[in-house]
Amino acid sequence: MSRQRSKRFDLPPALVNIEKLEQVVKDGNYYGAQQMYKSLSARYVAAERYSEALDLLHSGACLQLANGQVTCGSELALLFVETLGKGKIPYDDETFDRLKKIYEGFPRVPLPQHLWDVDDMQKLSENIGSAKTHVEGCSSFLKAAIKWSAEFGTCKTGSPELHILLAEYIFSESPEVDMNRVTYHFVRGDNPKKFATTLVNFLGKCYPGEDDLAIARAVLRYLSLGNLRDANILVDEIKAQTQTGDVDFPKTDLMQFINYLLQTMERDAFPLFNMLRSNFKPCIEREPAFNELLDDIAEKFYGVQRRNPMGMFGDIFKMMGAE
Repeated sequence: MSRQRSKRFDLPPALVNIEKLEQVVKDGNYYGAQQMYKSLSARYVAAERYSEALDLLHSGACLQLANGQVTCGSELALLFVETLGKGKIPYDDETFDRLKKIYEGFPRVPLPQHLWDVDDMQKLSENIGSAKTHVEGCSSFLKAAIKWSAEFGTCKTGSPELHILLAEYIFSESPEVDMNRVTYHFVRGDNPKKFATTLVNFLGKCYPGEDDLAIARAVLRYLSLGNLRDANILVDEIKAQTQTGDVDFPKTDLMQFINYLLQTMERDAFPLFNMLRSNFKPCIEREPAFNELLDDIAEKFYGVQRRNPMGMFGDIFKMMGAE
């Protein structure tokens, strides 16, 4: 008894160590503090004092990030999520607020919208490197948190709020925005109007021909998850925002297909669905993933069992491509 009991009670309250480590960080000994955060939190976990381990790791992650130590802060943020899992802590508003506070601590790096606005190319190069490090650290942390929330929350795809945070961070902070990743997380979120605002922002910056692809990708991903409501909200909101802004809603065959598709999904009209795919085949094939998404939609809305020519290996590749 005694060894486990002594482990549990020999440790001082976490607040004592939190205050000591705050001073170590203030003195600029970031690496030394990092090692102490890790070793002390491991001792609290071993003693099954999960709440105190979480307090220690949360304080450390926020403090390191506030001092610009992104690598250290990211590592402690990941340990925070790992400890949530070890302690079987349920996902709730309080825990989300703690995760959000860590997320808000990740520094933002100002990047110019256009290269012709740049005077110092070396500084730009440094900023791009920093931005990539920040995005990688924040993405790893939030993806781990989403995975934990899927296990200990009520949504099997993970917390919608966390998906939104990750989508916004990738869009606003990535030196080269990957709209596939942004879309993947936004459609698993719960705010299609915010997604619409992001897409309208993207329309004003993207290359010709990317605008309608971005909107179509978003709609098809919503539908592939069976979410017709948010697909309609998204398109209506984009149309409303482009009517009052400086960006035009794309007028292309692909957008015509999306409009017809949304109307078709409102009723049990599988033959019409197939006819649309056939008639708009050239514009659908502008992005290879669209046909696969349409197969998912046919299965979700019309119960059509999709055929996977690659069998088990196709499923493996599909999983590998997921975020």
